[in-house]
Amino acid sequence: MMRRWMSGLMFACAITLTQPILHAQAKDLPDFTELAEKQGPAVVNISITSVVHGGGTIGFPGMPNDENLQEFLRRFGIPGMPGMPGQEGGQDYKTQSLGSGFILSSDGYILTNAHVVNEADEVLVKLYDKREFKAKIIGADKRTDVALIKIEATGLPKVTVGDPNALKVGEWVAAIGSPFGLENTMTAGIVSAKGRALPQENYVPFIQTDVAINPGNSGGPLFNLRGEVVGINSQIYSKNGGSMGLSFSIPIDVAIDISNQLKANGRISRGWLGIGIQEVTKDLAESFGLKQTSGALIAGVEKNSPADKGGLEAGDIILKFDGKPITTSSDLPRVVAATKPGKVVPVEILRKGASKTLQLGVGEMPSEQPEAAATSKEPTKAESNKIGLTLRELTPQQKKKLNGKNGLLVIESVGAAAQAGIRRGDVILGLNNNESQSVDAFNKQINAVASGKTIAVLVQRGDSTLYVPIKVK
Repeated sequence: MMRRWMSGLMFACAITLTQPILHAQAKDLPDFTELAEKQGPAVVNISITSVVHGGGTIGFPGMPNDENLQEFLRRFGIPGMPGMPGQEGGQDYKTQSLGSGFILSSDGYILTNAHVVNEADEVLVKLYDKREFKAKIIGADKRTDVALIKIEATGLPKVTVGDPNALKVGEWVAAIGSPFGLENTMTAGIVSAKGRALPQENYVPFIQTDVAINPGNSGGPLFNLRGEVVGINSQIYSKNGGSMGLSFSIPIDVAIDISNQLKANGRISRGWLGIGIQEVTKDLAESFGLKQTSGALIAGVEKNSPADKGGLEAGDIILKFDGKPITTSSDLPRVVAATKPGKVVPVEILRKGASKTLQLGVGEMPSEQPEAAATSKEPTKAESNKIGLTLRELTPQQKKKLNGKNGLLVIESVGAAAQAGIRRGDVILGLNNNESQSVDAFNKQINAVASGKTIAVLVQRGDSTLYVPIKVK
């Protein structure tokens, strides 16, 4: 009897003690109602109409031409299927897709994503009060995925711009947009990470959040709890096409800089060096005799580029650019791109273990990078070396295509070299910062390396160069 009474007492105490804690937690949760009321009117729905010439809608046979579904498929790169209306040889066909945006100024300038308005024949903006306007595309920058559009209206509600640099990981944020066409939908979460680098996205230090972002949210604003825009919702990581708690936003300061250039000039001017870079991995650091893995390793320098004229060389590791530390290789493209072309800046490098500072004139990034010549793949009866490479010297014609560089053509790659990723058709440019003059000289260098040591082989593949670490067995 006593045991039953005691257990009941303990249960009652648990309820009594837990209730104040739950009330305290509820009291500390953020209230988004004021943010929604004040900022919602500055968020717009964007409808895009595109004419496909001789092509079809995006999707599968028998699928209805639903604009929300089309946006979902378009955003995640699902192509059209044979046998659909408007496929090659058919008639022109109109497609529609949806996105979001937000009013930057009361006279009708609106920010959104470049991928939302790319290839649009007509852009229609729907405001919070249901008014609709045709928009003009002022400009779009694919490299940062930012676009500026304009509607002819005045006295519009506009957003307040915040400072994304003041954001802290764990801070509450909210998004407003039109997922799947559901206008003015608010979702909330926290900042998961800052300065996130994504593959093929070299110019944006993304804000990562766990805010639910879905197709149709693209181009919409990310707010902090003060009701300030801190980012533009741009990408998600997903295995099923829906939100999985991995969303990425473009910092608003990056977007504002792009929009100002688009408004003033209709184009973007970026700093440029003309180098290929890669991460300093643990293996590469070991091969270069380094203790740290920070910095950006130069894998190649384009001839007559600002980097070439300024004295940068393949194998240099850039530690600071214009006084800004380069912790990882992804830091460098952003810092260089943000530098005004023509400016001369100090660049601190590590060259063969010694620190050195160069004065470098920054060039302007060309619209298209020059294309490097391909190498031939002629057979040979040469034998493979200690790491599994069968090589031969380049012909004069091949050297000419590589701007006179010395190199060794990979005829066959097996063993340690193949495991490291070197493949047939690659061109070996050097070993541990030493240029590859001949097959014999290269093989002698390899034979002199003790077993268990890691070497760094500089490889040219197509239009890029990279260092490949190989452990000698």
